[in-house]
Amino acid sequence: MTTIIKRKLMDIEAPNRSTGIVNGSSSNVLNWDDVRFGWAYPKYKRMLGNFWTPFEINMGTDVKQFSLLKNEEREAFLKIIGLLALLDSIQTDFAGKVADYLTDSSLNALMIILAQQEVIHNHSYSYVLSSLVAKTEQDRVFDFWRTEPVLHKRNEFVMKGYEEFTNQPNVDSLLTAIVYDVVLEGLFFYSGFAFFYHLARHQKMVGTSTMINYINRDEQIHVDLFVKIYLELLEEYPEMNTLERKRDVERIFKEAAELEIEWAREIIGNKIDGLDVEDVESYIYFYANVRCAQLKSDRPFPTYRKNPLKWIKAYEEVDLGKTDFFEQKSRQYVKINVQDNGFDDL
Repeated sequence: MTTIIKRKLMDIEAPNRSTGIVNGSSSNVLNWDDVRFGWAYPKYKRMLGNFWTPFEINMGTDVKQFSLLKNEEREAFLKIIGLLALLDSIQTDFAGKVADYLTDSSLNALMIILAQQEVIHNHSYSYVLSSLVAKTEQDRVFDFWRTEPVLHKRNEFVMKGYEEFTNQPNVDSLLTAIVYDVVLEGLFFYSGFAFFYHLARHQKMVGTSTMINYINRDEQIHVDLFVKIYLELLEEYPEMNTLERKRDVERIFKEAAELEIEWAREIIGNKIDGLDVEDVESYIYFYANVRCAQLKSDRPFPTYRKNPLKWIKAYEEVDLGKTDFFEQKSRQYVKINVQDNGFDDL
């Protein structure tokens, strides 16, 4: 295995432009006009342009509506928030660990922004819960990962891939860890996102859904960043670009999709009016195919070629101003000042 070493804090003998994505030479001085990868600076601008904070989201209407949700909707709402809090907590740390080994200072900078965005995502879940429930309930939700068996299985699945890299950093383990990252950011959120968008489609908890939109947008960029790093690594280490690796990607996503579907059946099942769990399952299979295609592997579920939840595009693509037929109007992403949280509307 090709061991990888941590980036030097400064290397006076090295060029500013890195000579390799890992194990290369670089001064660690960042000049955006002299970076190796042409896609890095546009990605930087896009990530900065998407900056947001939870304080800007008006939760006033959600506070009124939360107690009016059906018991099944409230429980699904809280369990999904608990899942998202777990996943984004992991991501903050993982991004920093990957950044330590990226020779290229521009990619290190992108990872730092990514980690900061994950902190914002995690804060947003606290923000939502503190707006809606008492502190004791918030604490219960943030401990779901300890008590829910399905969450524990998902956590262990991702941690297996991450810990192999952190314990033995080499090119092979980094490539595998990136696949697990794409699972986490590009698949393990998606049944939860579908639930929040379903509520918003019926004019419920739109403030929370707006926040989920912003998180969804960030995660799509994060997936693309990790995919680009994955493909660049395979360019630099072509001996790693094997049929066996492609089959491993398929295998990982097959297992990940089944875990996500198990979770969807538990939190959605036949309990949420108007949201068909079979459609959610097809949606998960579809996105597993999308992610494998991005990683240049074959689709593990070849019959799932179209998104079965057509209406969800109005919510996933927050920047395009699309309109959901059931809403009859574009959603308004109204920001508020950071002091009142929208509670003046109560």
